[in-house]
Amino acid sequence: MTKILPHKDVVIIGLGWSGSIIANELTDEGLDVVAIERGPWRDTGTDFNIGYIQDELRYAIRRDLFLQPRVEAMTMRNNDGQSALPIREYNSFLPGNGVGGAGVHWNGQTWRFWDSDFQINKHLTERYGAQKFDGLTLQDWGVTAQEMEKSYDKFEYLAGISGKAGNVNGQIQEGGNPFEDPRSRDYPLPPMEMTYGPTKFAEVTKGMGLHPFPCPSGNLSKDYVNPLGVAMGQCTMCGFCERFGCANYSKSSAQTTVLPVLMKKKNFEARTLCEVLHIDKDASGKMAKGVTYVDSSDEVCFQPADLVVVTAYALHNARLMMLSGIGQVYDPNTGEGTIGRNYCYQTNAGARVYFDDENFNPFIAAGALGMTCDDYNGDAFDHSDVDFVGGAGINCVPSSGRPIQSRPTPPGTPAWGKDWKKATAETYKSSLAFGSQGSSYPVAGNHLDLDPTYKDRFGRPLLRITFDFPDNDLRMSHFVSDRMEDIAKAMGGREHTVSRAKKGWNSAVYQSTHNTGGVIMGTDPKKSALNKYLQSWEAHNVFVVGASAFAHNAGKNPTGTVGGLAFWAADAIRNQYLRNPGVGLVSA
Repeated sequence: MTKILPHKDVVIIGLGWSGSIIANELTDEGLDVVAIERGPWRDTGTDFNIGYIQDELRYAIRRDLFLQPRVEAMTMRNNDGQSALPIREYNSFLPGNGVGGAGVHWNGQTWRFWDSDFQINKHLTERYGAQKFDGLTLQDWGVTAQEMEKSYDKFEYLAGISGKAGNVNGQIQEGGNPFEDPRSRDYPLPPMEMTYGPTKFAEVTKGMGLHPFPCPSGNLSKDYVNPLGVAMGQCTMCGFCERFGCANYSKSSAQTTVLPVLMKKKNFEARTLCEVLHIDKDASGKMAKGVTYVDSSDEVCFQPADLVVVTAYALHNARLMMLSGIGQVYDPNTGEGTIGRNYCYQTNAGARVYFDDENFNPFIAAGALGMTCDDYNGDAFDHSDVDFVGGAGINCVPSSGRPIQSRPTPPGTPAWGKDWKKATAETYKSSLAFGSQGSSYPVAGNHLDLDPTYKDRFGRPLLRITFDFPDNDLRMSHFVSDRMEDIAKAMGGREHTVSRAKKGWNSAVYQSTHNTGGVIMGTDPKKSALNKYLQSWEAHNVFVVGASAFAHNAGKNPTGTVGGLAFWAADAIRNQYLRNPGVGLVSA
C-alpha cells in the first residue's frame, strides 16, 4: 500500500547543482519545498575529510562517489541495427551518486555557451546555408546569449569562478577570451596562478598567432564569500579534483556554495536514499499531481505537490520522463516524439609531448588550472572551406599527477616490467599533455529510449543509449587534431603523440561525463520536450532542468550552462509561472 504524505508546494527530484539552486530560489519565494535524492547525504566535513579524501584507490579507481550499475544500469549500442547490452561498469562516463551529484567530482571548468550555440540553426543557415549541416538535426534552443547573461553571471558569482573576462559590454579585454559573447562584468575572482606546463603552452600558441587565455575555474584562486554569505577557501593545488570531493572548501559545488544556507531553512526538506519511481499525472493527463518514490525502508510513498521540478542527471531525467509518460518517446525512423531526441556527448582527442630536459611537476595541479585556445571552437573560425561544422577548444589543463592513473610513457614502452618502470620514472615529470574538447552535434540515429529487454530491480525498463560519433564530428575533431599536432611540434620536445577520435563509441573506456540532450528545450513542441523556460509542453507544472535540456553539446564543459539554466528556470517560475499557475508560460 502506498503511503500518502502531506502536501508540498514543490517537489524537486535530485539534489545536485540544479536542484540546490532552484530549491534555494523557490524557498526564498516562500514555497514549501522537498527534495528527493536517490543517493546518500554528502557533506564536506564528514564525507570529504582531509584525512582520507585523497585516496586514489577508493575514489578514482573504486569510484566511491559514483553511481553503480547495481543501483541503475543502462544499455548501449552504436546503432539501431545492434542489440543493446547492459553496461556492467560505468567507464565511458561517471554519473554521480548522492547529494551534490556530479558537481561533487567535477574538475571545475566553467564555460558559457555562445549565442551561435543557442541559435545554432539560425546562425549556421545565415552564414553558410542549410546545406552546410545537412544530415544533422541541429535546432535553436529558444534563448539567446543575451537573455542568458544574467543567469550565467549569477552562477559564476555563486560559485566564485576564477577567470579573466574577454569581452565586457562589447569591449575586448586583454588576456581574456576574445571569442566570447559580451558579459556584464569580470569574473568574481582573478585567474588561478599558472604552473609551468600551461605557461609554456600559452607561450607557444601565442607565438603561433592563437589566443590563449586562462581556463575559467571552479577551483578558487583566492578566499571568497559568495552572495549567499558562504565562505570558501583558496585552492591548494593538490591535484585531487576529478573523481574526488574537495576537503578544502576550494572547489565550487552545491556543498560549498548553496547547501549551507538551504539546509537551515524551515521551508526546505531533503529526503535522501529515496528513489523516485515516476511522476504521477492527474486525471486530465496534462498536469502532474506529485511523485511516487521508494524510501530507505523500501516503503512506497506518494508525495503530492503543486509543482514538480526534475533536476537529476541528464540521462536520468530522460528516463524518468519516459517512465512517467510525459511526452512521446522519440522515434528516429519517423522523427516523431521528443523524449530521447538529440542525445549528444563530447568529441575529444589529445596530444602529449615528451621532453628530455623539462620538469612540469604534474602533482601541483587543480581540475581547471590551465590555459585554453578557442580559435577553433564553435564557429569562431570560417567553416566555408572545410567539410564540417562545429569545433573544439584546445586545453592545456594538467589536472593531476596522481600516482596510480598518471603514468605516461612514450610509444613503444612495454606495458609492464623493468623497462616500463624505468620509462614511467623518467617521463612522469617531463611530458606535457593537452587536448581538444569538441562539439557533439545531433543526428537522427543518436537517441535515448527504454530497453525492451532489460529491467531494473523495480521491474522498470532500463534506459537504452544508441550513440556513435557522427561523421561531421569526426571530421571536425581530425581537423583540430591536426592543429594540435602543429602545436606539439612547436613545443620542441623529442617526440609527441596525437590521439584521434574514431568511429565506434566504446562504453568501456572513459571519455567524458558530458552527456546531454534527451529532454531538450526549444520553440516547437513537435521537436522539443520543453519550452524556452524548461517547462514541459505536455504537463505545465513540470520543469526539467539540467544538461538534458541541451539541444546539442558545444566544445565546452556543460556545468556553467547547467547552472545558468537553473537560475533561468527559477526566475521564470518565480516571476512568471507563480503569477499565473494555470497554464502559465506554455505557448506554441
